[in-house]
Amino acid sequence: MTVKNQFPQNPNRVDPYKNFRFRVKWDGKYVAAFSRVSMLDHAMQAVKFRSGGVPGVQSTEPGQTSYAPITLERGISEDNAFEQWSNEIWGYQGGSGDDVADSQKSQQDFRKDIVIEFYNVAGQMVLAYNVFRCWPSEYVSIPDLDQDGNLTAIQTLTLQNEGWERDTSVGEADA
Repeated sequence: MTVKNQFPQNPNRVDPYKNFRFRVKWDGKYVAAFSRVSMLDHAMQAVKFRSGGVPGVQSTEPGQTSYAPITLERGISEDNAFEQWSNEIWGYQGGSGDDVADSQKSQQDFRKDIVIEFYNVAGQMVLAYNVFRCWPSEYVSIPDLDQDGNLTAIQTLTLQNEGWERDTSVGEADA
């Protein structure tokens, strides 16, 4: 039995890529120090129907597609990109109501496209996904604190999105 080679550029490679080398960017800039990005997931609703000519048989067809939220996690640092973006939603919803101009700016900017880049162990980009019209639905700035703990303090940003697609211009590395 022959198995199709999954790596055309590197026919001797048999192991799939590891999941620990990745970067995320928005507004054209990389955002620092991610420790985890949840999976990209979408589901299509199955719409059930029956035909009048054959009422005893139920059929299905594809319905509406939904995209799962993406959760980004990173250790707390001086970089405030998570907080800035989540505060734009506050402005979009009216915030303090002090500055109409800030609310209008926020309405234009609170949705962002992001890029998730995936690298092989040699540090070469092998996959990239563009995620569209993201906006923060939840932000945890400081986790539970514990004086007896010994863990890194992690902040999280949960992004709603309107879909994603693979960037086909990024392909398998030569090495």
